[in-house]
Amino acid sequence: MSAQPDLLYSEEEEALRAAVRDLLADHCDAPGVIARTESGAPHDRAAWKALADGMGLAGLLVPESLGGQGATHREAAVVLEELGRAVAPVPYLTSAVVATEALLAFPHSRLRSSGGTSIADDLLGELASGRRIGALAVALNIAPGGTFKAVRHEGGVLHGEVTGVADAVAADVLLVPADDGGLYAVDATAATVTPQVSLDLTRPLATVTLDGATGRLLGDAEPAVRRALRAGAGLLASEQSGLAEWTLTETVRYLKERKQFNRPVGGFQALKHRLAQLWLEVVNLRAAARNAADALSTGEDADVAVAVAQAFAAPVAVHAAEEALQLHGGIGMTWEHPVHLYLKRAKADSIAYGTAGAHREALAGLVDLQAP
Repeated sequence: MSAQPDLLYSEEEEALRAAVRDLLADHCDAPGVIARTESGAPHDRAAWKALADGMGLAGLLVPESLGGQGATHREAAVVLEELGRAVAPVPYLTSAVVATEALLAFPHSRLRSSGGTSIADDLLGELASGRRIGALAVALNIAPGGTFKAVRHEGGVLHGEVTGVADAVAADVLLVPADDGGLYAVDATAATVTPQVSLDLTRPLATVTLDGATGRLLGDAEPAVRRALRAGAGLLASEQSGLAEWTLTETVRYLKERKQFNRPVGGFQALKHRLAQLWLEVVNLRAAARNAADALSTGEDADVAVAVAQAFAAPVAVHAAEEALQLHGGIGMTWEHPVHLYLKRAKADSIAYGTAGAHREALAGLVDLQAP
């Protein structure tokens, strides 16, 4: 019989949280994030450099032998909670988690024909150091068990188009599944990356077009993509948890300060009930997200834990953001107030790596509870 997962945060994890929160307070204040979404450069390169190079967080999941930190998904989840709280415009989930997990699927002992370390190992070291940013060329809405698009491999080069690729505009290397069953590493300069109109301006989408691009074969695409998408879905729940906690905390703070009829609005019974219900949902979301992170780190019942977390996370995050928008009243409807960033991120996250419905369906199959 397996041991119960420990969902409490360790002292090291709390110290990591404090360090990341301090860094984001300096780099990702709300006015700065809003201003960046209005510019032609949505990603905050300075914040990314501080996270990846200064703190080494891009390599949390990478073994120490390859230049990473050799940490677990639990530590990465703490980072994502804080990134969710700040709606930070950095490619952490897509590069440090999804692209990294895809590369970790390949045996580290497999060598190039010329000798030396494997291509995947080289890329892992570059992603871990923050020297390069990676992106998996799979649409953001694809669930871990979903069908993903593969480009055509013909004559030793790649042809095709993939839409809805998150953070591709910031990527230096693209991991591209092909119809021959392989996953190829393609330099972003060899592809045409065209920004798409994205609801979430802090995690932009793009169309990746390959027209005779050369790629380096990494190995079989299917298991690598499945692993990457599962980790992305599981740790996305931690981002959604951080987002929901920020919106709840900020809404409570605002309602304590705002007055009507010479008394704080937060004292009205109807609003107390709404906030109490939301608090229960947010606490449950945190537990589900922590369980998914712990399961990913141990490998025990990870598929079930990820499906449970994502079946629960999206509705709660969206609900928390919607309540924040409504309860902030008129000021919540303004562009200057950051709550719209959280609502857009929550809405975009609700279809990222599979919808809640898709995860419920997957969960039913995993625990043999098929609908009649």
